Amino acid sequence: MNIIVSQEIESVCPQFVGACVEAVVVNTPHSRGLWREIDALGEHYRALLTTETLKQMPGIAATRRVYRACGKDPSRYRPASEALIRRLLQGKPLYRIDTLVDLVNLASMRFGYSIGGFDADKLEGGTLTLGIGRAGEPYEGIGRGMLNIEGLPVYRDARGGVGTSTSDNERTKIELPTTRLLVLINGYDGDEASVRANAEYILRLAERYCEGKEGKYFIYR
Repeated sequence: MNIIVSQEIESVCPQFVGACVEAVVVNTPHSRGLWREIDALGEHYRALLTTETLKQMPGIAATRRVYRACGKDPSRYRPASEALIRRLLQGKPLYRIDTLVDLVNLASMRFGYSIGGFDADKLEGGTLTLGIGRAGEPYEGIGRGMLNIEGLPVYRDARGGVGTSTSDNERTKIELPTTRLLVLINGYDGDEASVRANAEYILRLAERYCEGKEGKYFIYR
């Protein structure tokens, strides 16, 4: 997959660094081991963070700044990583979807980056471009219906938008039959070492809980 970061993103976040992670996987409805890790992270964050201090996590703080620079209110359209951690801090249960989705959510919470998880076989064309959503641009968020993505950073394939830092698209979502995982990590804080660590963490989780093989990633700017 070829990833292009548009000039409009570079203008609001010149330090952006991303990672594209790919693996061949076996998805399952639930993984007890994975949820033990999720529960442990929840306990750690509840002892460490509040719903206000979590906004200071570098990945979340940088994503919120980019939202504002693009014209979007990050408190109304929360970055996915922030929304997930907020649920943990508020004592609300996280949604249990399937092992791959739960794995992506754990990786997002662990590093604070909003990351997109996709069924690679559903993406159209060989290029994804990171740009900014336009007024009236059609976009169906997973479980959210039609979403106003004007002013949101958005990845587009040959057909249209597939992922934002708030919600991925129904069209390319991960499902139980998914066998080719593609994950995009958005490092709006410019911390390449952390982005790489997140990518490697995803590959380890995929190998441990989803029989992941042929795992690889690359950095893009």
